[in-house]
Formats: sequence, structure tokens, C-alpha cells
Amino acid sequence: MNQKKIAGIGELLWDVLPDMEQLGGAPINFAYHVSALGAEAVAISTIGSDIRGENALKELQSRGVNTRYISILEQFDTGYVTARVDDKGVATYEFPDDVAWDHLAINPAAQACAAGLEAICFGTLAQRSDAARSAIHRYLGTTSEKTIKVYDLNLRQNFYNRSVIETSLRLSTVLKLNDDELALVSSLFRLSGAEHEQMEALRTHFDLELVILTKGSRGSILINGDEISRHQGFAAEVVDTIGAGDSFTAAVVIGLLSNKRLDEINEKANRLAAYVCSQPGAMPPVPQHYRYE
Repeated sequence: MNQKKIAGIGELLWDVLPDMEQLGGAPINFAYHVSALGAEAVAISTIGSDIRGENALKELQSRGVNTRYISILEQFDTGYVTARVDDKGVATYEFPDDVAWDHLAINPAAQACAAGLEAICFGTLAQRSDAARSAIHRYLGTTSEKTIKVYDLNLRQNFYNRSVIETSLRLSTVLKLNDDELALVSSLFRLSGAEHEQMEALRTHFDLELVILTKGSRGSILINGDEISRHQGFAAEVVDTIGAGDSFTAAVVIGLLSNKRLDEINEKANRLAAYVCSQPGAMPPVPQHYRYE
């Protein structure tokens, strides 16, 4: 996998917890996990020229993620979010406005590698500003037709609307969402039936190659045009759930690029996500046995 470049594009931010700050942002977590699984990660985001920005670069470099694709803007603060984790390990977030990733800049290094990307993952939160949304859409347009384009819905607070979701779906080849998000999207698009029927309706309507539904401790469903893969999930001693969904997405993308069967991908992704739930933070060290053989 070392020759395959896989990108996450969007928000880079610090999760500010009561007793510490941890580096995060779904696209950056995703980039870390594809790197931990053996691919070359391309983390595309924007930070401020401040202590959090400086620490973000050091943290990513220490974790083996190349930071040359991250832009720095002097006039904006590096993103952060106040994260609260409940007694079940589930996190909720409060996001300040107008931070660096709201002004997402694509630097020359990021632009130069666009056509050679094997896969790219983006979400909804980073599209809350017109500037960042336009930058993401333009960048997706410069990737290859063969590039796997993963839309990780990842809805936060009120930072979404039907137009953003619909446009993003039309730019994607893979959709990843959780069960709460499926209920919301099904309401927006007036979908009915069981979960797998709603997923198939989304897949066919938006001409997607794969739809991924994560269901927390109840596992996941993966649907492509040929088969449905269900997995019951793995039990975990949950420390927190931050980054688990991003690790799941990373494992799916690596599996797709490795031409693995859907059931094997589903099992591998569930196993990794359960491990991440059992560890503090979004980017724990990932043992070698979580990689595909």
C-alpha cells in the first residue's frame, strides 16, 4: 500500500477535553488511519500561525503523517472544538466560528498530487463556509475519474442542509453514514423501507458504488450493486468513540483498493473501530495485525 496516496480533505482541529487537548478533525483522523494501515496519507487542511497550528504539525509528523499538504494562514486561528464525553464514552461537540479551516486553502503540493490520488475522503462539516465548500468541490473535480471519492456524512449541529448533502452525494462514489444520519437523510429524500432498502435507494439514485452504514456497537452494513454485507460488530471496553468512525472508513478504503471481499472489509473495519473505541483519543497507535494481509 505504500505506493497508494489517499487523502482526507477538510477540517483540522483540536478536541478540547476537560483535562487535555487532542488533535482531530474527521479528515485528519482518516488520513492518520490510512497511514497506520500502510498507505501514504495526504492530509489537506488549513491551520493558523499559532501555537495550536505549530503543535498540530508536530503531532502529525510524530505520527507519520506528511504535513506538506497543510496550508497556514496568518489571520485565522487554528480550529478547535469543545468536546464532552459522556459516561458511555460518546462525544458531543461545540464548534467556534470562522477558524482557519473555514478558509480552506489548497497549496501547490496538494494540487500537484490530486490527479494521482487513489482515494479521497471529505465530509459535511468542512463545507459550512462558502469558501471551504467551493475549495473542496473544485479539488474533487481535479482528481481522476478512477479516484474513490468517499463522502463521510459526519453531520454536526446545524452545519448542513439538503443542498450541501445532495451536491456532495453527486460528487461521490462511496457514502458512509451512521444510523442516526440515515434516518435524517431518509427524511430529507423521503425514503422508506428497512435500513438496507433506504441504503440501496441512495446508492441507485446517486449512482454510488458503495454505501456504508455504521451502527455503533450493533455493527455495520455495506451495500454495493452485487451484495449486502452485515456484521454484528465486536465488543469493546469503550474509553471514547472519537475517531472510531474515521478508522472504520480508512479500513474500508484500504480494503477496496486491495480488492478484498465485502465481508472481509466489513470484519476488518469493525475490528479496527472497536480497538479505537478501547483507546483514548482519535489516533492511537495501531498494531500491525489490523492491516490487511
